[in-house]
Amino acid sequence: MHEQLPDFEMPDDDDVQVAADAFRMLSDKNRIKILVALLQGESSVNCLAELIDASPSAVSQHLAKLRLAGLVTVRREGTYAYYVAANSHVQKLLTEALSHADHHVSRTTISERGSMSITSPAESRSPTG
Repeated sequence: MHEQLPDFEMPDDDDVQVAADAFRMLSDKNRIKILVALLQGESSVNCLAELIDASPSAVSQHLAKLRLAGLVTVRREGTYAYYVAANSHVQKLLTEALSHADHHVSRTTISERGSMSITSPAESRSPTG
């Protein structure tokens, strides 16, 4: 059946594994909150811990996993580490995931929350944004 579709092409296993790893990282609500915060700009472990109401050690473990998955990057300054979302793909991934969640909630409950969108500070300042 798929052979009959002229533009059908299955992605290679390495790409599928990277995508699966990224989705696995989004399976934890605290990691999603961390990524949303990091899309606004860089932050330290302690600031993120306070923001999501979690211990710094738990946030540090989440950040290590997110970094290994390529979703965040770290900048070290002396003994301090500052994290930020890795790239615009992270923003697109989260926006779609949260939009899907919003649509799912809207279908299962009466809700008028509107659509969700995550914008970076640079986008919110742009004249076209």
